[in-house]
Amino acid sequence: MPPFSVILPAAGRSSRFGGDKLLAPLAGRPVLAHTLAAFLGRDDVDSVVIPTRSGNAAGSAAAAFPDAPAPLRNLLADPRVRVCDGGATRAESVRIGLRQTPRAEWVAVHDAARPLVSRGLIDRTLAAAVRHGAAVPAMPVALTVKQTDGPLPAPVQRTVPRQGLWGMQTPQIMRRDDLLAAFDAYEARGLPWDQVTDDAQLLELAGREVWLVEGEERNLKVTTALDLRIAEAVLAWPV
Repeated sequence: MPPFSVILPAAGRSSRFGGDKLLAPLAGRPVLAHTLAAFLGRDDVDSVVIPTRSGNAAGSAAAAFPDAPAPLRNLLADPRVRVCDGGATRAESVRIGLRQTPRAEWVAVHDAARPLVSRGLIDRTLAAAVRHGAAVPAMPVALTVKQTDGPLPAPVQRTVPRQGLWGMQTPQIMRRDDLLAAFDAYEARGLPWDQVTDDAQLLELAGREVWLVEGEERNLKVTTALDLRIAEAVLAWPV
């Protein structure tokens, strides 16, 4: 597989978690340490860029996370890791991080709060991206989906057929130059950044083909304290 860069957006406020979820302990290491280790353990990763909260990126990568325990500090000291100030939205943070990556042909954007991503998932997503131009892991939508207007309580408008619906995961892997061009095209249209919910969406809007590959249940995103407990249970479960 070709070398690739990684962007780990980390500029969010963790408002639903009630604290900095990336520094929350998970099986003895911070959540971010698990995520970083999954990529830094690969020889084909040439750089990892972490867009962080604005004003936090001065100095070294370790300085951006002054409260990081030793397991995370050691990973942040890897010469492939760099931090930069993120933006007001996830999409803006990814765009900033993208400009900080070396000119590797391929880039993977991965949620920093998905600490259980496996080597196999990264491998098959990268292989599909190289073959088709862009690839994203996905899981079938299992819940019944109903559409309504506004916050609840509200009347149901319709039930959305879930056949053919897939929930997106990360890493989302694509050509770096294609993603940069898609960002520029989106900005030129004057559209709001908070409407971009994942990076593949930008490629779709630019007319690029995106392929889905099989995701993994264990590749969960830590958003709430309950998610963290579930991640701990997954790690403790014998493989």
